[in-house]
Parts: sequence; structure tokens; C-alpha cells
Amino acid sequence: MTVDFKIKKYSPPSPLELVQHLKFIGSTISSNLKWELNVVHIVKKARQRLYFLRRLRSFGLTTQVMLNFYRAVIESVLIFSITWFGFITQKETLRLKRVVKTASRIIDRELPSLEILYQQRLLGRATLVSQDSSHPAHDLFEPLPSSRRFRSIKTRTNRFNTSFFPLAVQALSKQK
Repeated sequence: MTVDFKIKKYSPPSPLELVQHLKFIGSTISSNLKWELNVVHIVKKARQRLYFLRRLRSFGLTTQVMLNFYRAVIESVLIFSITWFGFITQKETLRLKRVVKTASRIIDRELPSLEILYQQRLLGRATLVSQDSSHPAHDLFEPLPSSRRFRSIKTRTNRFNTSFFPLAVQALSKQK
């Protein structure tokens, strides 16, 4: 029996490859931190699912069944990781709204807008973070001495001002 305690030779890691975009947990992240490519992928997925909604209508199913299908299959695609919705361009917002409007016409019923769904998700996530003292971002939700509102996060750039945490603090303060 031979036991070898030699230190293994160190091999340097290979250099990182620069990419233009990366798909990570279902969201496409561009190297310039724009969300256009992600919106294109989401709209493409949602439009593919609109076909099945049209088929359900052609079979003569009730509005409630089509609404349940929309919420389970199409809306879930649209609102997956919706916290980025607050800082997409007007053009990208219109693309997403067009999918909701098309589904609304197919179902023949008014559907909640993406802004409403975004606000609900934003408030829900912000509430969870502000109540969980072990969360790394818990300190960003600092209550004012009156305990009615939260202290606003100071931002220097518009990109940071329209990111999740400043918007979440503002939304929680308005809610109280």
C-alpha cells in the first residue's frame, strides 16, 4: 500500500469568456444590463401560449376556464421575476401590455394590468424583506422615528433610483 502526500500541481483557471447575454434562472441578462432581450423572450413565450387560449375559445369553453388557463399559463410567464418590470423602457412595456390586451380580447374580460401585478409583487416581496431580520437587505428598510414610514434610500443615479430597493421602500411607505 502506498500513500502519497504530495501537493497537487496548481493549474490556473481558464480565463473567463465575455458574453453579450446570459440566461440565468429563466431570465436573460444582457451585458449592458438592459432588459430588452428578456422582454423579447417573455413575449415570445406568452404568444406561443396565446395559441392555446384561442383554441380553448374555439372549443366553446366558459370564460372562467379560459381565465384560469390565462392565470396559470400566460400570466405566470409574464410575471415571473417581475421585479425588473419597474425599469424597462416604454417600448418594452408596450410589448408586454399588448400580450395582456390580446388575451383580454380572447377571453372577453378585463384582465389586471402588469402595473397592478408589479405593485402587488413589489409590496409582497418588500414586506417579506422588511419583516425578516436575517435577510441581507433588511437594513435598507429602516423605519423613521414615527414608525409610520421607512427612510428613503439615497440614490445618485436614475438607474439605482428605479431599481427594486428604492421602489420597494417607497411603496411600503405609501402603504402605511
